[in-house]
Amino acid sequence: MVDVPRELVQYLARLLYAQRRACGTRRGTRALTCYYQALMVLVWFRKAEDMTLLAAGFGISRATAYRYRDEGIAVLAAQAADLHTALRRAAADGWSHVILDGKLFDCDRLTETTLSVRGEVIDAWYSGKHRDFGANIQAVMRPDGLPIWTSTAMPGHLHDTSCARELGVTAALNWSAAELDLPTLADSGYESTGHGIKTPIKQPTDGSPLAPDNRAYNRLLRGLRWQGERGFAILIGRWKTLRHTTICPHRTGDIVAAALHLTHFEYKYLPQSR
Repeated sequence: MVDVPRELVQYLARLLYAQRRACGTRRGTRALTCYYQALMVLVWFRKAEDMTLLAAGFGISRATAYRYRDEGIAVLAAQAADLHTALRRAAADGWSHVILDGKLFDCDRLTETTLSVRGEVIDAWYSGKHRDFGANIQAVMRPDGLPIWTSTAMPGHLHDTSCARELGVTAALNWSAAELDLPTLADSGYESTGHGIKTPIKQPTDGSPLAPDNRAYNRLLRGLRWQGERGFAILIGRWKTLRHTTICPHRTGDIVAAALHLTHFEYKYLPQSR
């Protein structure tokens, strides 16, 4: 038993069937049917089961289980919309703004190294802020907190602003503010990223208090932005496998995108699951 709707299993099974047809897979040559492969993938997403135990439960080898899981991740991630499409859809749905945030997704240690701004050799996937290894994922949320887009994985040592700029997120959000009248709210970490991204006004460096208008602006911004904090909580709370991954950190973006698509299916087609 797994607490995912049967409609979701059937939907993923149809995607896997289309993938098998595209690859020219002959009938009866797979160890699992599309339905049971979809069920296995969803069990992994929902419960983060050990792959050896999951393979034994479905009567297949460990290597086959890994291959079937990766195939499920790929077909789900391929359904994710690009950022511009997601922003157009949010504007068409009548939302007044979107929320930008970033999160470090915990992963196993990786030996990949890089040079810091000081020229020192550091672990590329280690975040000094969080004191942990992980992949930095940027996300755009609707005002009600539901994520509408997630980025590819970036090394954990990078700052949110650096990731957003390198991935073209800030450029797309400034475009949406100008062309779609859809501004973005973000925390102070995204300061000076463009006119379309609204961030809190920082305390003056001389220690003087903020002006009343600026304090009111910050309070209003916090009152609207707090829903974005639950965007990642929706994904991690629903799909346990996102809490810690042993897969290569470079693939974290695909896993998060796949989980996002699963969540959207439940929200769109199964309102009772909200």
